[in-house]
Amino acid sequence: MIHDIAMIPMIQTQADETQKRKWLQKALNYEIIGTYLQTELGHGTFIRGLETTAIYDPSTQEFIINSPTFSSMKWWPGCMGRSANCCILMAQLYSQGKKYGLHAFIVQLRRFDNHELLPGVTTGDIGPKLGVNSNDNGFCRFDNMRIPRENLLSKYSKIDPDGTYHPPISDKMVYAGMVLSRVNTVVWAAGHLSSGCTIAIRYSCVRRQTELLPGGEEPQIIDYQSQQLKLFPQLAAAYAFIFAAQNIHRRYDQIQSEVMVGDISSLQELHGLSAGMKAFSSLATNLGLEVLRLSCGGHGYSQASGFPRIYGGATALVTVEGEYSVLMLQTARYLVKCVAQAASGNILPHSIAYLTTEPESNCSAKSENDILDLEILVNAYRHRAHRLVNEAAEQLKACLLSGKPQHVSWNENHMVLIKAADAHCHYYTVMNFVQYLQSTEMSKPLRDVLTRLCQLYALYGIDNNAGDLLQDGYMSGEQISMVTNQVAALLVAIRPNAVALVDAFDIPDEMLGSILGRYDGNVYENLYKWAKESPLNQTEVHHSYDTYLKPLLHQSHMEAKL
Repeated sequence: MIHDIAMIPMIQTQADETQKRKWLQKALNYEIIGTYLQTELGHGTFIRGLETTAIYDPSTQEFIINSPTFSSMKWWPGCMGRSANCCILMAQLYSQGKKYGLHAFIVQLRRFDNHELLPGVTTGDIGPKLGVNSNDNGFCRFDNMRIPRENLLSKYSKIDPDGTYHPPISDKMVYAGMVLSRVNTVVWAAGHLSSGCTIAIRYSCVRRQTELLPGGEEPQIIDYQSQQLKLFPQLAAAYAFIFAAQNIHRRYDQIQSEVMVGDISSLQELHGLSAGMKAFSSLATNLGLEVLRLSCGGHGYSQASGFPRIYGGATALVTVEGEYSVLMLQTARYLVKCVAQAASGNILPHSIAYLTTEPESNCSAKSENDILDLEILVNAYRHRAHRLVNEAAEQLKACLLSGKPQHVSWNENHMVLIKAADAHCHYYTVMNFVQYLQSTEMSKPLRDVLTRLCQLYALYGIDNNAGDLLQDGYMSGEQISMVTNQVAALLVAIRPNAVALVDAFDIPDEMLGSILGRYDGNVYENLYKWAKESPLNQTEVHHSYDTYLKPLLHQSHMEAKL
């Protein structure tokens, strides 16, 4: 059993010390089972009648909670419709006739002694989903539910007994728990992709197909270049996302420490970074897992492969805590602000500082060996991000200057804004991979192996986005040909260490849940054993024979006699 991933972080980051003493240890000890609730109907618009409200009543010093019919718990591992007895509720706070925006509340949903719902609470399960059906994700409705004033998470904002409201130093403080969830999503995306790589690469060493010479031994399919092109770029991406996740977590901890002493200057950077990298890594993982599944042929379609379970979980990451396009647009909004700040001569955070200087106008690579230089690769991604971000900002500005309203201008530029945010996240991931290699102490053999992975990740990305670098003449057709040639060479160079690189993820068979990806390589014996254990194979003649097949066969036999 795992803790809800939202409730405990929200208590840790949003509760005052008194609330922590009351709730945190209970949550850690499973004395309470928590979940996270947020209105999903009319989400983001707060259409009248479709928002969850918490109206303060000073006569009783309580909040009155009401929500629309079928307001749902957010789709998220741990959002439990039938299991949870408490929740973190995001609701619009009203006091003294004024609306103060979204705030987080602790709400008890069920009695602790017999698990019955409290008066005014309705919950239920939302039914089967694409994946993770072991989680009872649910809906919830509140009808004049009352909670004590002290249940407003009050680390940053408070309300006095008489209803006087004390706002936080920034209205973004309430999203701290959500930001942590987005940071963690990069970790989970890397984990899902690592599992997929482990299965596909191990199986590709077991599977043999198509003799190269008549009468010769069939080669392992991992030795085919087309198979390596499916496997190794995903392996490189898994490592890139692991290192990115580590760095984002460190940055999150640093900024949280700053916030604790009242410094909120880096909150926007954290929001832009976490939103973009959550979207970028989750979509790349989702697409990468499908490539890895296909690399296993027909067996990849079987539940025995482990891919259906892993893919179902990874698919959720693309939409949970913000769908890909929505989050990329949030990052784009931050980038556009940074362009304006850079133009004014302001100092920008490290992750976005490239906007303050003009990048190189041409790639300096003269040979195929040059194109492997890590600095040259980082410069290419810096140039692409700088150009696309600035062009998106200019197009948006031109729309506004033409007299179009803000919302119209923004909508008409979604395409370029999303692409700019994606380029920024791609640059960040490559830059971080390179910095990890430069700053981390390791043996030379290990550095050589990881450097090849870093080169492959960067070059494969350039190959797939060559148009952006050819469009403004930064790279030539000859240089793109160098990139393609070196991708092929790196596939060969990575092949001897491919199995060791997935073994290094150290995912036990019990967690991997894949017959194809077994550590011992005994795939086919165990596939046969797994198939034999199917419920359909427990009797020699299945009961459906008497109900369906026997009458059909008997009728056909009689008609044949006639």
